[in-house]
Amino acid sequence: MAPPAPITALQGVSVTFGGRPLFDGLDLSIVRGERACLVGRNGSGKSTLMKVLAGMIQPDGGTVFVQPGARIAYLPQEPDFTGCATVHDYVVQGLPADEIDESHRVDAVLDKLQVDGSLDPNTLSGGESRRAALARTLVGNPDVMLLDEPTNHLDLPTIEWLEEELLSYRGGLLLISHDRAFLNRLARRTLWLDRGAIRSTDRPFAEFEAWQAEVFETEEAAAHKLDRKIESEMKWLREGISARRTRNMGRVRNLLDLRGERAEQIKGGQQAKLAIAEAERGGRLVIEATGISKGFDTPDGRKTIVRNFSTRILRGDRVGLIGPNGAGKSTLLKMLTGQLQPDEGTVKLGTNLDAAYFDQRREGLNPEDTIRRVLCPFGGDAVVVNGQSRHVAGYMKDFLFDTRQLDSPVKALSGGERNRLLLARLFAKPSNLMILDEPTNDLDMDTLDLLEDVLGDYQGTLLLVSHDRDFLDRLVTATIALEGDGTATEYAGGYSDYLVQRPARAPAAPAPAKPKPAAAPAAAAKPRGKLSYKDQRELDELPARMDRLGTEIAKLETALADPDLFTRDAARFQKTSEQLHARQAELAAAEERWLELEALREELEGGRA
Repeated sequence: MAPPAPITALQGVSVTFGGRPLFDGLDLSIVRGERACLVGRNGSGKSTLMKVLAGMIQPDGGTVFVQPGARIAYLPQEPDFTGCATVHDYVVQGLPADEIDESHRVDAVLDKLQVDGSLDPNTLSGGESRRAALARTLVGNPDVMLLDEPTNHLDLPTIEWLEEELLSYRGGLLLISHDRAFLNRLARRTLWLDRGAIRSTDRPFAEFEAWQAEVFETEEAAAHKLDRKIESEMKWLREGISARRTRNMGRVRNLLDLRGERAEQIKGGQQAKLAIAEAERGGRLVIEATGISKGFDTPDGRKTIVRNFSTRILRGDRVGLIGPNGAGKSTLLKMLTGQLQPDEGTVKLGTNLDAAYFDQRREGLNPEDTIRRVLCPFGGDAVVVNGQSRHVAGYMKDFLFDTRQLDSPVKALSGGERNRLLLARLFAKPSNLMILDEPTNDLDMDTLDLLEDVLGDYQGTLLLVSHDRDFLDRLVTATIALEGDGTATEYAGGYSDYLVQRPARAPAAPAPAKPKPAAAPAAAAKPRGKLSYKDQRELDELPARMDRLGTEIAKLETALADPDLFTRDAARFQKTSEQLHARQAELAAAEERWLELEALREELEGGRA
C-alpha cells in the first residue's frame, strides 16, 4: 500500500541565521492523522522550523509544499494581539476567510477554554493569553496544527482538556513541548532536530532517551578519533544520559522511602508531634501550619482561597503544590513561608532557615557580565558549594557549559543557557529551604533534566508549585492539592499518587471534551499485600542480570575503543556495534522493569498511601 500523501512537506530546506546555517538540506513531511513531536537542544532551530512550515519564514533554499486548500494553524510561544480590541477579535482571525461569519464557533471554543471574549487581550495573564491563542488555533478546524510549547502557563485541568482534544483530532499534529507527560500521552512519532539534520523514528516520545543513546553510541563508535568536534559538542549530553540512568535506581528507591515516611506522618496526626518534638529544637521542623485560612474581597463577594488547612513540613521533605490557576497556590506558598499572614490559624517556622527562591522571570542577569563574573561576583576562580571550594570551570561543567564559555558574556548565551546559569548561581548560594514557584514554565527540556538532577540530590527542604506532572512525580514526597473551592488537602507522593488517592469530584473547568471516569477514592486503593511469586523472583534476579549486562557492555566498549578495529576488520566492528546497542537496550529495559517492580512492591506492602 502506498504511503499517505503529505499535507505539508519540506524538501531540501536550508535556513541561515546570523551567518551560520541553522539547518541545511532538511526534509520533513506531515500526513493526516499523524501525531509527532519535534525535540532537540535549545537553540537547535525547532521554533524556526515550525515557522517555515507555517509559512512565516521563507527558507534560504529548498521548497515548502502544502496541499492545495489545506489549512495550517500555528500556535506561537508568544501570541501577537496587535490590532485586536478584544479576545473575540483575536480568535476570529483563526477562522478561514470563507467562514468568517461563523463567529458562533468562536464563542463555543472560548466557552470551552473559559476565556472572556470581551476582554482586552493586552490585559490577560500568561495562562489566559495561552488559552486565547489555543482558541484561535482550534477554531478553524485546520488540517495541520503546529503547536510550540502549548502547555506553557496552563494549569493541569486545562492541560488534561487539551490532551483530550488533541487525542480526538484527525489532522496532522506537530508538537514542541518540555512537558514529558504531555508528549508521552500524545506523540506517536519522534522527530529529533540535531546539528542541522532531522532524525526520525516511529517510536513514541517515551522511548526517546533510549533511541538518542543508541544514536550517540553508533556515532561515537563509527567516528572514533575522527570527529573530535562531535565529541566536544555532545559529550555533556551523553554523560548526562548515562549519569541519570546510573543515579535513577538509587534515587527512585530513596524517593519511595521518603514517600512512605511522609504517608505515615500524614496518617499519624497528633502522634507525630510527640515523636519528633525533641528533634525540632535542632532544626527538624521547617514549617508547621495549624488551621490556616485566607480569603479576599472581590466585586462578587468574599472569595475563600484556603480554609482550615494544617500541615507539618520537616527537614528534607519535598512538597508539591498543585491546582487550577487562581486556586491560591502562590497565596498558600506565601503563607507557609511567612511572606503573608493568614486570616485565621498560625504558621510556625523552624529555626535557622536559609531560603532560596527560583523564578527565572524575576532573576536578572547583567548581559555584559561573563559566566565567570556571574558565578564569582567578588573575583577569583573559586565557587563555594555546600561548604566546599570548587574551581568555577569545574562547577560550570555540572551545569552543561563548555569551559571555553567561561569568559563569554551573558548576552551571547541562548535562553536555555541563561536559565542554566541562573540555576548554577542559585545552587552556589547556601540554603536549606528551596522555594520554586512554577519553575518549569519556559524552561527547555535540557534545563529541566538538569533542574531535576540537582533537586534530586538537594539535601534541604523543597516547596514546589508546578503544573508539570512528570516533574512532580519524579521529585516530590507529598502533594498539596488546592481544588479552587477553598479546599486544600495533602497526599503522600506525586501527581500520579494524588490521582489515585483523591476523592471523586466534579471535573474542574475547562471540562474535558469527553467525560472521564472519576478517579478512584483513596479507600479504593489496593490493599496491602506482596508481589506474586513470579514478580518477586524476577525482582530478585534483575540486579544480577543488570550487573552481567553492565560487564558485557564494558567489554564491548573496550573492543570498540581499538582505533584500528574498523580498518582491520569492518565486519567485526559492525557486529560488535550491534551487540553493544542490543545490550544497552536490554540494560535500559531491565532498569525500567526493576523500577516498576520495586515501586509495585512498595505500594503493595503499604509503603505508599
